[in-house]
Amino acid sequence: MKTYNKFKEYIWLVNTIRKAKKISLVEINDLWLDTEMSEGIELSRSTFNRNKDAIEDIFGIFIDCDRNNGYKYYIGNESVLHEDTIQNWLLSTLTVSNIVSEGVSIQDRILLETPPDNEYLPKIIEGMKRSVRIKMSYLRYGAEEPKPFDFEPYCIKLFQKRWYVLAHFHRPATEEKEEADYLGMFAFDRIQELELTNVKFEIDPNFDAAEYFADCFGVFVHDGTEKEKVVIRAFNTQPFYLRDVPLHHSQKETAKGDGFVDFEFQLCPTKDFCNHLLSLGNTIKVLSPKRLADEIRKMHLDAASLYE
Repeated sequence: MKTYNKFKEYIWLVNTIRKAKKISLVEINDLWLDTEMSEGIELSRSTFNRNKDAIEDIFGIFIDCDRNNGYKYYIGNESVLHEDTIQNWLLSTLTVSNIVSEGVSIQDRILLETPPDNEYLPKIIEGMKRSVRIKMSYLRYGAEEPKPFDFEPYCIKLFQKRWYVLAHFHRPATEEKEEADYLGMFAFDRIQELELTNVKFEIDPNFDAAEYFADCFGVFVHDGTEKEKVVIRAFNTQPFYLRDVPLHHSQKETAKGDGFVDFEFQLCPTKDFCNHLLSLGNTIKVLSPKRLADEIRKMHLDAASLYE
């Protein structure tokens, strides 16, 4: 069987079990035979077990069996289906791909966003896998000429349709400056040239990519902005959007009134977060801290002045 078809089979199995919560192999087979993938052939127990093992290896999803309740299968670690992991992103992407491919007759009525340019994605991932330093020429916004960089690729992040690489730098001690280790973010679309070196490096064993970005919204991280409690008031239909798609994992509702809902966050209100709040216009108001409320107010006034 072709690899793509096998992946479709894995995804179908995960989504079938996830939807049913708990389901027997007999019930899985009944649903399987209703699909075109089956070609009328039952899913044997040996094939089911091989698929189950492959799903665990590829997606990190454990399919367990409740032997005390009619040998029903279920997702043993369903929490991973809600995490921002590469496995979950891959599962979601392939699930959508399967759905779209089955709607060939209406594909012109299914509109998708163009994925970000990933010209350098394979090379940077290769550099991360091989643990080798990367040389690149990078043109910052506002600069007239690109600047060379030599760095250790620590992780990559996708944010608002742009790929970014988190680069680690080590500065040797000089008479003017002390030895230092620091990190910087670079957008793929500003890279002019890039090549892998043969210089090996060892990633900091204490580095955790998810933890590094945990207190922030977006890619501006550790720019000096302190973590603090932020409270915003959402009006009209905005509370529904925030409930369905939370801005941050720390988001929680703290109050509710006539026509509004208050949401609290524990994060670093960096430039990315401020720009997003600004984009929500008159559907939200920052209640605290006052410094942030004043900053967002000024951003609104500066924007309005452009129309005067």
